[in-house]
Amino acid sequence: MAIVCNTNELEKKTVVFDAKFLRHQSNIPQQFVWPDDEKPTVNAPELKVPLVDLAGILSGDPVATMEASKLVGEACQEHGFFLVVNHGVDQKLIDDAHRYMDSFFELPLSDKQKAQRKMGEHCGYASSFTGRFSSKLPWKETLSFRYSAQENSEKHVEAYFDKTMGESFSEFGKVYQEYCESMSSLSLGIMELLGISLGVSKGHFREFFEENDSIMRLNYYPPCQKPDLTLGTGPHCDPTSLTILHQDHVGGLQVFVDNEWRLISPNSQAFVVNIGDTFMALSNGKYKSCLHRAVVNSETTRKSLAFFLCPKSDKMVTPPKQLVDDLNPRIYPDFTWPMLLEFTQKHYRADMNTLEMFSDWVQQRNFCSS
Repeated sequence: MAIVCNTNELEKKTVVFDAKFLRHQSNIPQQFVWPDDEKPTVNAPELKVPLVDLAGILSGDPVATMEASKLVGEACQEHGFFLVVNHGVDQKLIDDAHRYMDSFFELPLSDKQKAQRKMGEHCGYASSFTGRFSSKLPWKETLSFRYSAQENSEKHVEAYFDKTMGESFSEFGKVYQEYCESMSSLSLGIMELLGISLGVSKGHFREFFEENDSIMRLNYYPPCQKPDLTLGTGPHCDPTSLTILHQDHVGGLQVFVDNEWRLISPNSQAFVVNIGDTFMALSNGKYKSCLHRAVVNSETTRKSLAFFLCPKSDKMVTPPKQLVDDLNPRIYPDFTWPMLLEFTQKHYRADMNTLEMFSDWVQQRNFCSS
């Protein structure tokens, strides 16, 4: 089994990703140069993804809800990506969430490192993952933090920024606390559509994710003077359950469909939604987690907001009985989200084979402990 060993990676030479310096360099460090077969595609064609109108499900219209669930089901069987509009999220909140990113990422590197991600953890500031990998590094900075929808839980997002960045970031924390709450609510509505489309009860997946313990990530892609050599985010499938992404006007999201990379253009009125590995397991493989990546450009910073829906830590990821029978036997073993998270943070660099490799790892671990 091909497991990435982080300790071996760290024995190699590392590089510091200081965006304010590197964005102007005509020769980028070798660690950011990707192999020829993975370099960006010039003029990638547009991917036609369905535009799902959520007005019907928000208003309780059964006909519109069934039509939306049909579109979602078709997309998830083909490539797992679709757009949602009339989603009910306040446009000012979305604009604020994009705007407040600058107040963090334009800080000096030493200030951003107050929130530095620790080895093996998934939250905090990461400058191109230079502390974790030493080759095929992504040309980006990220800030990730936990959101909890558990009943009577503290406002984790606000508390996180108060603790890591201080009082000057209190408004920053409030904006992203509200944004995460909106994303959590939106994701539960999408889960109703997914349940209907799979022939499971409308409330099955909604109930499963009601007390979600999710991840919010701010992605910041500075200009690169050699955008044809590197990638903002490498090819991967999200290990989480559902991703709700809002792109700024710059664009750069590409999806691998029918053996070619295709572009999903920005739409300020829409969220890009895609299925992750955890939901692929919940659907017993009926819905697909699709390979995607992000490209960069030489002129303009690109920003995106990514909310990764994840189950509560004690929830067992197992498909509903309606999706398992003699013709459709179980594909993946039962697991909890923290098990898959540990695997991707400590043992394996997420790619298109994450779920298969993780399944082998779980079965091997169960065998060794029996």
